[in-house]
Amino acid sequence: MHTRSTEFELETPPAAANGRGLGGAVKDVTEHAKALVSLEVELASLELKRKAAALGVGAGLIVGGLVFGLFALGFGLATIAAALATFLATWLALLIVTGFLLVVGIVLALVGRKRLRKGTPPVPEQAIREAKLTQEALKSDAE
Repeated sequence: MHTRSTEFELETPPAAANGRGLGGAVKDVTEHAKALVSLEVELASLELKRKAAALGVGAGLIVGGLVFGLFALGFGLATIAAALATFLATWLALLIVTGFLLVVGIVLALVGRKRLRKGTPPVPEQAIREAKLTQEALKSDAE
């Protein structure tokens, strides 16, 4: 958006506008560049703050959803135990649900431990192998 003063500045040569010559024009350009950079930094800062706030709200909503999901899982398991209690003793129904949870927990822990062992040590073996092959290829081309 052009105002009357910016149109005047754009239409007149720098030396005539300031009466300072080339040195004055360079100083003006430097000052404008500094102002532009500071405005760009301020814009980036504001944009990052806005995005961080959106990420924070999103993360909070996800945590809230996970908490409610955990409660739903607990109520679902209690429902299963109550259903079993209709034809079994209450303590036996609870024991069956507890045993099921223990079995699932142990299986998940064993699978997780196996996956962790598979991923350790965290060294990028393929990238190292490719780097060595590239290095060997460069050496053979240089000879």
